[in-house]
Amino acid sequence: MGVRHIALAGDVGDADTCRRLVEETVNGLGSIDILINNAGIIRRAPAAEYSSEDWEAVIGVNLSSVFRLTQYAGRHMLAQGSGKIVNIASLLTFQGGINVPAYAAAKGGVGQLTKAFANEWAPKGVNVNAIAPGYFATDNTEALQNNPERAQQILDRIPAGRWGDPEDLGGAAVFLSSAASNYVNGHILVVDGGWLNR
Repeated sequence: MGVRHIALAGDVGDADTCRRLVEETVNGLGSIDILINNAGIIRRAPAAEYSSEDWEAVIGVNLSSVFRLTQYAGRHMLAQGSGKIVNIASLLTFQGGINVPAYAAAKGGVGQLTKAFANEWAPKGVNVNAIAPGYFATDNTEALQNNPERAQQILDRIPAGRWGDPEDLGGAAVFLSSAASNYVNGHILVVDGGWLNR
């Protein structure tokens, strides 16, 4: 399509990787205008049995990477006076969940980081917002989808009558990444088929 691009990979649970990804993006493309913090993992276990290793892994990928990537990319955006940052939150930004204490803590933190960065950066031309997906048919929810009783409980609460498809998030991401959202700051846009309404 005649568009310059680069492909980079790395474990965003590692601080040096986060710094490298932003630096190589700016070096390769000349600037960074949009950051979507979408990396995420989940580890399930009852809270009383949750391991320190799982806690550290989930917090590292789902929360610390959001802080680091936002900070590193944001420095460039602040210097140029513009930029869009979209964090991927969750329904568990608002709810506690079951058997996912680290995930719930991380996603709650993502919501607060979104607001904290927006408070500082909105007057400087950088929009920081988040999308909170509901129950989507992805690898992260495979355990729930494969549990017939739990899957039906979830479906029964969704007014739209279906689990979300990843494509359902595209419009929200485009909106928050475009000029259409220039006066939207610190917002968490829920895309959940109406789950939170119930």
